[in-house]
Amino acid sequence: MADKNQLPVITNRRQIAKSALFAIEQIDLTFTNGEQRQYERMEGSGRGAVMVVPMIDDENLLLVREYCAGTHSYLLGFPKGLIDEGEVAEQAANRELQEEIGYGSKHLYQLSELMMAPAFFNAKMTIFLAKQLYSSVLEGDEPEALQVVSWPIKDYKNLLQQSDFTEARSIAALMLVRDFLDNEY
Repeated sequence: MADKNQLPVITNRRQIAKSALFAIEQIDLTFTNGEQRQYERMEGSGRGAVMVVPMIDDENLLLVREYCAGTHSYLLGFPKGLIDEGEVAEQAANRELQEEIGYGSKHLYQLSELMMAPAFFNAKMTIFLAKQLYSSVLEGDEPEALQVVSWPIKDYKNLLQQSDFTEARSIAALMLVRDFLDNEY
């Protein structure tokens, strides 16, 4: 019987496709039981990404409505972005807030790290709650201004019913914030 804690051996790796955003790698694996397989995976940047749930006060969240090319639609979610080279996650979270909603945060609480499709993609996203916001604007890389939407946290069930609030990471972040706030008070 194979040792379930021993990782398969990567016997070969090669990049098979690359675009401006993604690189696809093909890996040959040998499992502990001798089985061999070939997998494809997207290579991540290695730095990770952040998502921030900003609270403008003790009762209201701020979300952004932005264009999503994958679904060719506008979706409601929380500010997010990649961690730039030389940044730590907290710095990236505060920068993304300033770029996307025009606020910085005096208090960032790291809530969790999430993985997106780990069978195919090595991408880690750190989730933050941002409190004690202050006005601060940085120029971002969005092609158009994002619509900022305020939502009462106590009405989270209605937010979950919105047809444009469907991104799994945003839903997970909302639930993490609810749990954090329930335990904080």
